Amino acid sequence: MGTHEMTSSGSSLWQQAVAATLHCLTGCAIGEVLGMVIGTALGLHDLGTVALSVALAFVFGYALTMRSVLGSGLALRAALGVALAADTVSISVMEVIDNAVMLVVPGAMDAGLAGWLFWGALATSLALAFVVTVPVNRWLIARGRGHAVVHGLHH
Repeated sequence: MGTHEMTSSGSSLWQQAVAATLHCLTGCAIGEVLGMVIGTALGLHDLGTVALSVALAFVFGYALTMRSVLGSGLALRAALGVALAADTVSISVMEVIDNAVMLVVPGAMDAGLAGWLFWGALATSLALAFVVTVPVNRWLIARGRGHAVVHGLHH
């Protein structure tokens, strides 16, 4: 799969893990923010808002990876398989952290879209998710998994 290059040095693995996590964070953040905004605007219960945010984070996370993978010439079905392999663990970790923070910060879910508490908690949750997910992605990449699968398609 072309992963021999990725295990060459520790700093290279960390750089790849940061890049993979930023890529994942982009899709997760789009879905997470959109889900939180829609759920809050519609007055959904916390569980409904979290479920919507998680679903949209996966949709946008996979979509961004598929866009990249389809650009390398892979068929749609194969691209979906690569996206699932590349992003499932990373998005799952991010979503657990994102939503746990939103649920444990007192009043964050009820603060409303105009409240600084809502946006501050959401920004903090995404930053913490990034910090926690970088080592997870490094571990996956070092083993030829996660975004190493996508990286292998571009070499």
